[in-house]
Amino acid sequence: MTNPAPYWPANLPRTLDVPRTSLYHNLDVSAARYPEKTALHFYGREVTYRELLEQTARLSGQLQRAGVGRGDRVLVWFQNSPQFVVAAHAVWRAGGVVVPLSPMLVPDELRFFLADAGITVGVVGAELYAKARAAGLGRIVVGSYGEGIPDAPAALAVPAVAEGDDVTWADALAGEPGVVVPVGAEDLAVLPYTSGTTGRPKGCMHTHGSVQANVVAGGAWVHATSSDVQLATLPYFHVTGMVNSMLAPIYGGSAAVVMNRWDRQVAADLMERYGVTLWTNTATMVIDLLANPNLRPEQLRTLRFITGGGAALPAAVGAHLENLTGLRYAEGYGLTETMAQTHTNPAGRPKLQCLGIPVFGTSARILNPDTLEDVPDGQTGEIVVSGPQVFQGYWQRPDATAEAFLEREGQRYFRTGDLGYRDAEGYYFFTDRLKRMVNVSGMKVWPAEVESALFQHPAVQQACVIGVPDARTGERARALIVLKAGASATGEEIEAWAREHLAAYKIPRDWQFVDALPIGGTGKVNWRALQEQARAQMQAP
Repeated sequence: MTNPAPYWPANLPRTLDVPRTSLYHNLDVSAARYPEKTALHFYGREVTYRELLEQTARLSGQLQRAGVGRGDRVLVWFQNSPQFVVAAHAVWRAGGVVVPLSPMLVPDELRFFLADAGITVGVVGAELYAKARAAGLGRIVVGSYGEGIPDAPAALAVPAVAEGDDVTWADALAGEPGVVVPVGAEDLAVLPYTSGTTGRPKGCMHTHGSVQANVVAGGAWVHATSSDVQLATLPYFHVTGMVNSMLAPIYGGSAAVVMNRWDRQVAADLMERYGVTLWTNTATMVIDLLANPNLRPEQLRTLRFITGGGAALPAAVGAHLENLTGLRYAEGYGLTETMAQTHTNPAGRPKLQCLGIPVFGTSARILNPDTLEDVPDGQTGEIVVSGPQVFQGYWQRPDATAEAFLEREGQRYFRTGDLGYRDAEGYYFFTDRLKRMVNVSGMKVWPAEVESALFQHPAVQQACVIGVPDARTGERARALIVLKAGASATGEEIEAWAREHLAAYKIPRDWQFVDALPIGGTGKVNWRALQEQARAQMQAP
């Protein structure tokens, strides 16, 4: 049975009415309400809601002239920037589906996503343009982060240069606006990718309705108003960053201070300069921020709510944060399949290293992963969730979709693949993963995908990737390598090779060479035994 969460915040309803309108409509409404208000602060550039809306309309026209229509998937490939915000809303205005991908992908990786999602049009950052062309992306709008910023830092100042039928951001915005394609709650809006035990990435089909559910919920949980200022440090291509740091401020008509890349000193300076009130982050960012010897408590004085996840925040760090700010860290939990949060901690009674309680309209259970029966509080099982933010299924993967869901008491539950338990007070805790995954600073690394790439190295006969604890990133990937007979290679050599085939965050940081890998009863490498052994050795005194 589900637990009604006795510590549900007294001033919040248990369910919310989710808008039936599109995500683009949120921007349209806020621009009508607050046309001259700054929506985005970006390294000295201020973008008003009126500007956001006008740029979105013109870019949507360019996308429509490139052939984008209702339901078409469009690559949005930027680091955090006003360009990302405009591109996403332009796609939705044109009736399309945003496919947000990590800027760290290499052309070999990108090529798969283009083919799998059927992407022919993309809006990309200038520093990614060469990779997009190398991967075979058809029509491209290319934008530079430094546009409109006097004396832009070198990292932002890569110029936008377009070849062939591609166009620059400036040329796209010089064109005529497109028409608004009417879409609603049931239409696809976002296709973020996740992976699984096979290592083959899968697109998660999210509608405007499932995204809106968490956009509205995120703001309601922290009592956000149009006067709030959000610090946007999580990547927008990640579901938590997209929902809580990009879309929630626009829905509420508030302002976002956008960081292109994480830098602890810059983050502290921006909090002080703009009076940041809300910050959603990863535990790794909090650890790094508080480790800054130049941090001054007054830089954090305007913060009133700090939420995050990706990894458990160490108790000592949580205590230090509370001493500095008077705020208790509110951890949350969610997946790509749930468009960010399914659980989060209540502000008045958070627990550290805890997933929290199910959010608005969300039901969760702990099931025995073998029998699929409910287990009592305090016992470990698989976390399953049902709620308005749960995805529709995996893109063109009906078998994987069927395996991911089950029915209970008339509700459709998603099997998260995460193991955990619920305590007597209705709080949920994470213990392990049923599926293989390494969580590096909140970024998912799927071992099978990395292993598949490593098998292509001419010296590698076998590879097994496991996750081990890391004080800075929560976890890191370790590769155990069996070399081919007569072959030789060092960890440094294989790592250098891997950088040509994998995004940087996926590359193992530990390399160990072994004579053989243990084989389980099914004939597969017993990765769990290797992982448990490695973790036990690291914890031994």
